[in-house]
Amino acid sequence: MLSPRFLLLRSAASLTTRSLCAGGVSKPGRAPDMVEGNPLLHVSNVRNRLREIVGASTNWSDHQQAMTERVSLSSMLAKSQNDLPAKKMKDSELEVHLPLGSEPQLREKYLTFHNTVRFGRILEDLDSLAVLISYSHTHNPALKRSPLSIVTALVDKIDMRQHIIYPDCDIKFTGQVTWVGKTSIEAKMHMSQYRDGAYAPVLDATFVMVARDPENKRAAFVNPLKPEGPEDEKLLQEGEANKSRRVELSTASLLKVAPTDEERKIVHSLFLNTLDTKTVSFRSRVLPPNSVWMEDAKLKGLEICHPQERNIFNRIFGGFLMRKAYELGWANACSFGGCRPSLVAVDDILFQKPVEIGSLLLLSSQVCYTQGKYIQVRVHSEVFDPLSRQHNTTNVFHFTFASDRDVPNIIPNTYGESMLYLDGKRHFNQTVEH
Repeated sequence: MLSPRFLLLRSAASLTTRSLCAGGVSKPGRAPDMVEGNPLLHVSNVRNRLREIVGASTNWSDHQQAMTERVSLSSMLAKSQNDLPAKKMKDSELEVHLPLGSEPQLREKYLTFHNTVRFGRILEDLDSLAVLISYSHTHNPALKRSPLSIVTALVDKIDMRQHIIYPDCDIKFTGQVTWVGKTSIEAKMHMSQYRDGAYAPVLDATFVMVARDPENKRAAFVNPLKPEGPEDEKLLQEGEANKSRRVELSTASLLKVAPTDEERKIVHSLFLNTLDTKTVSFRSRVLPPNSVWMEDAKLKGLEICHPQERNIFNRIFGGFLMRKAYELGWANACSFGGCRPSLVAVDDILFQKPVEIGSLLLLSSQVCYTQGKYIQVRVHSEVFDPLSRQHNTTNVFHFTFASDRDVPNIIPNTYGESMLYLDGKRHFNQTVEH
């Protein structure tokens, strides 16, 4: 039985698919609260504000010196979390506007060929906003620049709601810190869009950030969080539950432990269904009807990481990595399903290592699980050093897409592919159940 949340996500995917065929909107999407010229509200000023907070330069030639100067800020770091004042959730509350309806000149950056909004660009905005929310929580008015280097560690989940993203209607992002550890921060964000005289929800996102020293080499303490009232207490409890769930999932990872008894039966059943009954051989495999070998459901890409895509700490911007991974995953789902898929959910994007400027970034997307109209795609990114010939994993991304028709079954052929299949099934079930 499907959960209410998944039925809502499925409704969102269905509405998105129908909207692509229905064409544009006829009513204006200009919100009355989109104030032009306010640098604290406009999405284009978020990254400028982040540069001011850490003292980063907008010029690549000056960036190295600016980062070197940050080393002196290490003495301003707290020795323990007890040395830092507790902050309230409202201290980190932010509202940022993306006026696609009020400022048509912004649309080209966000527009697709099919007159829809590029979701990869939205991922970039969410990543920047999560960092700014975290800095708002750790803000010390006595310091001109923050000694903390706050970066994205994990995109816990992004749930698409029942309204599509229109290219000519104003968008509003809101968010705040909802949980903190000793050196980590959970930021929840909501995106809504102005249409037919009111704002309607588009998505909910949960990011986990980590604080490090000015050189980004070791962990640094962040301000504790003091809830006010039952609503804050509820958000804090949800944050604790999210942390426990992440620990549980990490402990049960198929890279660490064997599959469960039920999962082993699934793998064996898939194996038996592909045996050639004529030869009665373990090596002779036959693809069942309406199925695709997992090996044939891949799509790869390469990115040369230029300085233009750097973040405020002189590394490649995490939002850029998410955008590229999403677009590759979407293209793979589109190729596999034979139509333009719609996004249902983003789940468990893990940032394992930073990507340095000048790196060769290899992206590999894999359809790893299918069920009915749904396609689970895993995107793996790694940095390749052409001199040492070494590959190092930097990120793993998980996307759930919906097609407008039933898609073929994906069939693993090796044990490694079977583990990818089970991992994809776990992520899909997590979207269904929560």
